[in-house]
Amino acid sequence: MNGLETAAGKKTVTTVEQLVAVTQDAGVRQILVRGHLVDAPSVLLAPGQTLEGEGEGTTIAFAKDTDGLQLSSDNRIQNIHLDASADRRAIFNDTTVNGLGRIELRRISTTGRVQIIARDKVYSGHVDVDGLDIVAAGANERPQGYGVHVLQGAFTLWNQQPDGNVLITADLIGLSAGRDGAPVRGGGIFVSGAGDKGGRLIVRRLETDAVYSDGGIAPGTADQISGGVFTLHGAHVDSVRNRGPVVTYGVNDMVLDNWGMVDRWTAEQKLTSHGPSGIGFVNFGVLQEVKVKAPIETFGQGARGFNVYTGTMDSAEFDRIITHADGAVGVQISRPIARLVVHRGIETFGGTGPSLVKGVVVSLSAIALSIKPGGSVRAIEIDGGLKTNGAGVPPIEQQGAIDSLRVAGGCVAAGGGFGKT
Repeated sequence: MNGLETAAGKKTVTTVEQLVAVTQDAGVRQILVRGHLVDAPSVLLAPGQTLEGEGEGTTIAFAKDTDGLQLSSDNRIQNIHLDASADRRAIFNDTTVNGLGRIELRRISTTGRVQIIARDKVYSGHVDVDGLDIVAAGANERPQGYGVHVLQGAFTLWNQQPDGNVLITADLIGLSAGRDGAPVRGGGIFVSGAGDKGGRLIVRRLETDAVYSDGGIAPGTADQISGGVFTLHGAHVDSVRNRGPVVTYGVNDMVLDNWGMVDRWTAEQKLTSHGPSGIGFVNFGVLQEVKVKAPIETFGQGARGFNVYTGTMDSAEFDRIITHADGAVGVQISRPIARLVVHRGIETFGGTGPSLVKGVVVSLSAIALSIKPGGSVRAIEIDGGLKTNGAGVPPIEQQGAIDSLRVAGGCVAAGGGFGKT
């Protein structure tokens, strides 16, 4: 007997050998794992199989430098820790099957990446995640756009099919990655379609708890970026909600970044960037409404607080924005938006320095509010004032239209700088 027979179509396994055997038996529909399985090879769940940990602390530890659990279609995994090498995949999918069916990941923790990709024969499917904690991970494949390549996330859901009629759907809640001071490598959470004309990814909800990431990009690199939470082209998300803090540590590490289409994006906890050219919140896509209810704070050279590069946006509302280094603009608007609200002011501490803009390093001054050519805002409301502390840095720069501007708390250039816009 392979495993402990518990019911028709259900088996409990307590050894690696039993696990391998039951995953190769299509008659077993439900696999219950008991205890700690060590040095497991990569295993593939058959279509329709589920795998569930029995009891607290159930773990499958995979052999060193080995990918972990491979999904086929209509699989569910729940209540288990999957331990692979940090630079390998703890969960990934077989792209030779005809569709994902319905993939469910519930109450899972991993060491190693979680990667679900639609390519080869995978032309359909739905992914449900409810509780996924990625303790440590690295990344590899990189999509390209706006002059840069993007590192994949510790969690990656990516429709790579070039046919624009191919649709993958998802509902993703309770995702977390990394630990404070011990971030995942590469990006944090990454959802993407195949581009503006390729396969699409439709996500009902994308909700994260704490995310800590470090892209590990070499200093001076201008054509690579990563993101703590990144929605890319071809992805349409009804609602993004960051319930926990999002923190990035490295070079060109955006905290929140949108290249796709998002209806509502809400961040409830602090957004922090420690590295050079790491923007707190940046938009390249279509974003109807963003609301950040806690401070955005950046510490690296050229690390702006909020940036609308291209695309469209309706309303942006922030608690407070603070930057600390040269070239670190507080808010930079390069496209028309309807409304900008900041409740507790924008303050910068740096002077002039280099910053990454669309894959090119340019010189910027740490202006609190900068409206660039091509940018415009119908209504700006700022309580708490605009303040710069760097020598010769003005609090506001206007090279685009502002229909209505209200600043309560004053415009202060503590280092001097009025009239140098």
